[in-house]
Amino acid sequence: MPHEMPARVLILGGGGREHAIAWKLAHEVGISEVLVAPGSAGIATEPGVRTVAVDPLDPAAVVAIARASAVDLVVVGPEAPLSVGVADALRTAGIAVCGPIRAAARLETSKTYCHDVARAAGVRMARARSFAGGETDAALAFVRELGEAGAGVVLKADGLAAGKGVVVTESEAQARELLPSFLAGHSADTSALVIEERLSGREASVIAICDGRRAVALPAARDHKRLLDGDAGPNTGGMGAYSPLPDLDDEAIECVLETVHQPILAEMARRGSPFRGFLYAGLMLTGDGTVLLEINVRLGDPEAQAILPRVAMDLAPLLLAAANGELPADVPAILPARTEAAVTIVLAAAGYPEDPRRGDLIEGLDAAAAGGALVFHAGTAAHVPGGYATNGGRVVAVVGRGADLVVARAVAEEAADRVTWDGLRRRHDIAADLPLPAALEAAR
Repeated sequence: MPHEMPARVLILGGGGREHAIAWKLAHEVGISEVLVAPGSAGIATEPGVRTVAVDPLDPAAVVAIARASAVDLVVVGPEAPLSVGVADALRTAGIAVCGPIRAAARLETSKTYCHDVARAAGVRMARARSFAGGETDAALAFVRELGEAGAGVVLKADGLAAGKGVVVTESEAQARELLPSFLAGHSADTSALVIEERLSGREASVIAICDGRRAVALPAARDHKRLLDGDAGPNTGGMGAYSPLPDLDDEAIECVLETVHQPILAEMARRGSPFRGFLYAGLMLTGDGTVLLEINVRLGDPEAQAILPRVAMDLAPLLLAAANGELPADVPAILPARTEAAVTIVLAAAGYPEDPRRGDLIEGLDAAAAGGALVFHAGTAAHVPGGYATNGGRVVAVVGRGADLVVARAVAEEAADRVTWDGLRRRHDIAADLPLPAALEAAR
């Protein structure tokens, strides 16, 4: 049955994820205008999209522009606006917003809180403990305990870190060396570090649209976090992604909804903080079952750039319905997806992720698009006298689409090869080492 379509939508953010959301919504019949705050010069080139100079971290300013522009729906892209209560302010003003209130956003802003909620909900996560600034000795003892049990160690900053506050250590010695830096400067009564047992397997991202009670899944994706080929180098915000996943079929995704998303939603409702928005479950597919690694409270980046081109139905009505706490009963548990695959390759600035350089002239964006790829601007700025320059860590995401992942990857690789700037950093192995489907793996 038809669902209510918002005519005007405001998207908060200005990166590649927000460009992909704007692209998707602007192509949906019934949307008259998409506003993006603050957006970017690249995002502003999308037909039907207009950028507005508003700070997404200023709740009062966001409410004011939403009212002045008579928007029917606000979609929050990154996590930072949610952490300062932008969704709370919009709901108080009677404006529909797809994004959780600040209390529910703690699922991402505090890894300790995420573990607490998962434990109460009966959702399996890695063995873990939290430590405050004054608990260095106790933290080192837990590292030693994990080592004696034969387990590796993952160090996670207990707070927002733009996807980069995680170190998957290679040895107990490395964990002991790095651990003090996570606790330095933090008070003795506030959690600063979560230490987790390192798990083995393949990661997967299952992101669902939630209305406080029910979750419906977007197509699953896999992110590549490490900077360099072969999953080497430091963690980043994400260097590429692909969808669908050969080792996570629809039956498995429904199982994730039932064992992860729905219990989390029920526990958040029980705590008085119903979750409305995108609930991102970062998973590890281990030989001993699926384990929750983390929860994010928004669409992933770069997963969104691979997922949204595959969604085979209008998204805006579902986001509005979720914001209003009433996903329609006729919406399936897994949203219909196009059969074509999508592969996203992120092109990053010189010096990323430590100290990205800005101002390098970008060439080849039009050539990449002419070859059939989608080009989403992540960290670009208008360049004088023309074109674009680098203006952030992750600069551009190119998306190849094709009949399968092999074809989609070839399109993405060719497009990425056409884009250049001084010091460009990228991976050449996104979706190169594809796993066998679960059924084939079991038959080996």
